[in-house]
Formats: sequence, structure tokens, C-alpha cells
Amino acid sequence: MSVSSTWTVAGMTCEHCVASVTEEISEIPGVESVRVTLEDGSVVVDSAQPLEREQVSAAVTEAGYRLS
Repeated sequence: MSVSSTWTVAGMTCEHCVASVTEEISEIPGVESVRVTLEDGSVVVDSAQPLEREQVSAAVTEAGYRLS
């Protein structure tokens, strides 16, 4: 059964930003899906187990953005 978590990413302004964040978060082990909403910066992640904030933050930072 999947665990869903919602995060807010600051600094995204375009579809390229969305793609970068989606790609980096998707590489976290156990992540099953990533849905990014550009308008409010929300990111919903479905994963096999709960994710640590540090894991998501590191992926978002790698993409060039930051968790709010």
C-alpha cells in the first residue's frame, strides 16, 4: 500500500522546473509517482514507505530548488 506525502517547493516558474523536480524525486528509492502543481508549488509523492524530509529536500536541492 502506498504512502502519500505532500511537500511545497519554492522557486519553480515553468514546466522545465516541474520536469527537473519530478525527475530528481522519482530517483528516491521507493517512490512510485510524483505529481507537481506549478501554480502553488505543491508536490504529491506516492511511495512504498514514508519519506524523510531530508531525502526529499536533497532531491529538490539537486534539481535547483528548495523545500518551503
